[in-house]
Amino acid sequence: MTMTMRAARLHAGPGGQAELRLDNDVPVPVAGPGEVLIKVRACGLNQVDLLTKDGQTPQEVPLPHISGTEVAGDIVALGEGVTDWAEGARVVVDPIIACRQCENCIRGETNMCRNSRVFGVQTEGGYAEYAVAPARQLWAMPAGLDYGAAAAVAVTGPTAWHMLRDRAKVVLGEDVLIIAGGSGIGVLGMQIAKAAGARVIATAGGAEKVRRCLEVGADFAVDHNDPTWPDQVRRFTGGRGVDIVFEHVGQSTWEGSLKALARGGRLVTCGGHSGFMVGFNLWHLFVKEHTLIGSFGGTRRDFLAVMRMAGQGNLRQVVQETLSLADLPRAQELLRQRKVFGKLILDPTLI
Repeated sequence: MTMTMRAARLHAGPGGQAELRLDNDVPVPVAGPGEVLIKVRACGLNQVDLLTKDGQTPQEVPLPHISGTEVAGDIVALGEGVTDWAEGARVVVDPIIACRQCENCIRGETNMCRNSRVFGVQTEGGYAEYAVAPARQLWAMPAGLDYGAAAAVAVTGPTAWHMLRDRAKVVLGEDVLIIAGGSGIGVLGMQIAKAAGARVIATAGGAEKVRRCLEVGADFAVDHNDPTWPDQVRRFTGGRGVDIVFEHVGQSTWEGSLKALARGGRLVTCGGHSGFMVGFNLWHLFVKEHTLIGSFGGTRRDFLAVMRMAGQGNLRQVVQETLSLADLPRAQELLRQRKVFGKLILDPTLI
């Protein structure tokens, strides 16, 4: 008899728009060679889930589909050939599934693998009671880290680390501006910049998020709904501007981000959830010797560094709410309306 599970799946809806539905009779996936079956105990919500739902991923995702890239849980079954894991192990999934054989992978740049897949996007993910993942993508959760805390840093942590440490190369004493500091990636970006010895400035939407950014560790925070926020940032830095802008919002904050940048400063970006088409004044780019830096995900090395920090208690995500599968439509709407500080976590064991 085939075992079934509950899963929130994207289905084709009217007019080609994908719809999120809770299905109660989805067959439990089977771990193939080199894979494990995980009982999902926590799955973080991510902006990429909304992009998948809206059909905005670079490659079309076949429907029905189970999203969810940020997964932590327990191994309940081993596929053929898996010998380095045991049933019952508490694990978190590294979501960038690289080939480990191409030139980029050999150099350690697993995030740049041209044959890579993203767990929960090009594979079925963690919006379900069970999920299958390659055994080599797992990391044993430290004893002091709970499932929700592990899932909450699995994607945003390595992404923020890669942006600041690998790409922008933040150093002691620099001024770093974290755009949308109240987002999941922003909360961790503030902590990573602070740990590197930087002075941290944050933007956030609304007075309450501004206050909470200061609680997380920002030295100064401004409301990016106020059109004068770039001028406020420049005043705080004595008119100089910031050395690094940590950008992931895109169109709605791009102009202000460039305005806040110091001469010789660098802007690093990993996304554009408010719009990917942006512009800039070429004169300012070369006269001020600005550097624009792209950044994608994180490498396996970044993932391990972040997980060790989290396990040591040196990196903590803010979890706003833990929800059930039935709560997912509401949760995604909160994310879409930017009413989240930190992360929302799905617990499929909740009824």
